[in-house]
Amino acid sequence: MTVYILLINWTEQGVKSVRDSPKRLDAAKKALADIGGKFREFYLTMGDYDMVAVVEAPDDAVMARYALQLGMMGNVRTHTLKAFPEAAYREIVASMA
Repeated sequence: MTVYILLINWTEQGVKSVRDSPKRLDAAKKALADIGGKFREFYLTMGDYDMVAVVEAPDDAVMARYALQLGMMGNVRTHTLKAFPEAAYREIVASMA
């Protein structure tokens, strides 16, 4: 499976109901599992982003669909980064002539 890093910010709507956010996280985890992905890690963060999640999905289309579903709920906005593990990084660099 492909690894993605989600950089997440609450919207005004999402932060107004922040007390409900643990339930929304549980629902988000289930929604990703239902389409074949999974959460690896989740962090509440300080700085430019409110939360960071490391997730897995079968492919880019599944991840795009998931990110759009999250956005449609109106509580968060996401920035998605496709992540290459160290072994893939080394292979990519080694293949450069």
